[in-house]
Amino acid sequence: MRHLLDRHILFFGGKGGVGKTTSAAAFSLAASRAGRRVLLVSTDPAHSTSDVFEAGIGPVEREILPGLWGLELDAAREARRYVDEAKARMSGLFGPAVLAEAARQIELTASMPGVADLAIFDRMSDLVLSRAGAYDLVAFDTAPTGHALQMLRMPDRLSAWVAALAARRRQGLEAAALASPASARGERPADPVLGILEARQARLEALRRELARGERVAFVLVLIPERLPIEESVRAAHDLAEAGIAMGGLVVNRVLPAEASGAYYEARKAQERVYLEEIARRMPSAPRATVPQLESDVHGIAGLERVAACLLAESAPRG
Repeated sequence: MRHLLDRHILFFGGKGGVGKTTSAAAFSLAASRAGRRVLLVSTDPAHSTSDVFEAGIGPVEREILPGLWGLELDAAREARRYVDEAKARMSGLFGPAVLAEAARQIELTASMPGVADLAIFDRMSDLVLSRAGAYDLVAFDTAPTGHALQMLRMPDRLSAWVAALAARRRQGLEAAALASPASARGERPADPVLGILEARQARLEALRRELARGERVAFVLVLIPERLPIEESVRAAHDLAEAGIAMGGLVVNRVLPAEASGAYYEARKAQERVYLEEIARRMPSAPRATVPQLESDVHGIAGLERVAACLLAESAPRG
């Protein structure tokens, strides 16, 4: 994973419970120790980053250690911010009567399914496009794979929807202009609604272009040598390729150490070797780091340093 130290945006993802948070935290710690200004962002509702660092982080960027900042995105807080910003934008577009009804409708949508995801996506977009300049590296500890990939596909999906809305708005404006005497004199004031839609579309396009910059952005898949995590990781690798997002590598976590002995461990290691070979066969081009099963849960700086040493090892075991 040493080759990822020069990236600017990293996403750590994988099946639930495989060690995404530990891997993201350990790599972020290592990058900060290498002299980079790092922001570690948790988008996973479980928010285990505070636990692994043994420090409260929360929904506002705060320095955890020299050179390392943390941020845990709170879905409810981000949804509230998203709704309040939408209402603020509406305030300049309509009169008091219409505005009151529009604000009521916006408030009703605040609790609808999907609004929190849109709000988290909006904040993630801001971190990638705007806040990333304040740091050398922004590392995202994401929700389980499927949810994380949905977030990363949103620029494509939302862009098509916003483009359709903008096209409809232009058609309406053209029709209104033809019926207006002012149109004959070439007077067409700027339409604020169309301006908002076009700005939104431009932002989505900028995010899509940024995520496709493999020299700056990469996704790290974390898995353990078991059947279901392997299958999910193979699907995720395919989805990332389709989305045009570079896969930075694999973290194969909780591999039994060579010194583990006894009939039980020998049987487990024999099965594990089969899975390690399968990982190498099915994802042969992905750089891999191997992290052994440690004797205790990883928490605190000392534990993260042990994991970081495995992630940055020059020559990681390959099964």
